[in-house]
Amino acid sequence: QVQLVESGGGLVQAGGSLRLSCAASRSFFSINAMDWYRQAPGKQRDLVAGVTSGGSTNYADSVKGRFTISRDYAKNTVYLQMNSLKPEDTGVYYCHAEVHLAGDYWGQGTQVTVSS
Repeated sequence: QVQLVESGGGLVQAGGSLRLSCAASRSFFSINAMDWYRQAPGKQRDLVAGVTSGGSTNYADSVKGRFTISRDYAKNTVYLQMNSLKPEDTGVYYCHAEVHLAGDYWGQGTQVTVSS
């Protein structure tokens, strides 16, 4: 069992920045990959950014150059630094973890609203 607790969402004007955090209850050494997903109202949940245990990262085309995913092994926390935010970045952001031999886990989500 893994608990994921997100924080850092909020309301920001277009062009602003936010940093999301996702704290895991288990050491990263047992987690294969961690990702951030976004779900806009009325739309499906889409991958925004991910980082593997080996350190490889991947990003949705829409956020490349603006968002950065990083991790802190000492704190078992993954961050999503979001810069130059746009109204279309609005949605609920979910943290996801693929845990070795234990399956997939999701956080409760944190709301990000970007006003124009």
